[in-house]
Amino acid sequence: MANETRDLIVRTLRTRGKCTIKELAEAASVSPVSVRHHLSNLQVKGLVDVEEKRQGVGRPHHVYSLTEQAFELFPTRYLRLTNRLIDEMKESLPEGKVLELFAAVASTMAAAYAQQLKGLPLEERMRRLTELLCTEGFEADLQQRGDSLVIRELACPYLRIGQEHREVCQMDEDFIATALSLPVERVTCLLEGDAHCSYQVNIRDSQPEGEQLE
Repeated sequence: MANETRDLIVRTLRTRGKCTIKELAEAASVSPVSVRHHLSNLQVKGLVDVEEKRQGVGRPHHVYSLTEQAFELFPTRYLRLTNRLIDEMKESLPEGKVLELFAAVASTMAAAYAQQLKGLPLEERMRRLTELLCTEGFEADLQQRGDSLVIRELACPYLRIGQEHREVCQMDEDFIATALSLPVERVTCLLEGDAHCSYQVNIRDSQPEGEQLE
């Protein structure tokens, strides 16, 4: 019952945009105390925002709304649309042109972060790039293996698209290589049955003479 009430509160906020506790209580047919309890839990999870509103004289009242994170919980048709768009690209364009388009997307992504990486030592660039990949939804980490630094992507936001269109996988490699201004090697791939995707940069081949890792 508790989950049903919470889900009804979330759906009401999605439909109406912003609601008071009283409005949510009426929509869910529960007490305001119960609504407050559910809203507190939703706020802790980052799914609900609250703001104060004043209407004339008197104490302000609180108005609640869903966060962007909450909207991601609802089913969407983005995957279906994306697959259809890529299918259409493949039907209309030569194979090489499709790959060029994905490479251009990777270059645009890398350019957005280039200033944050510029001038940093290799290891620091790799660390910072790993953090940037996390903001893109890859849940990445960095490991040193002998003379190589390896970025592991523990989760991939494009996995379901990549299952239909392997060209998408090339975007990751192009993005990392362009952002670092270095050649990288794909070591493992989720779509080939590995536990994660990983990309390797050889330290000795990539560092200027005299530059040392900490």
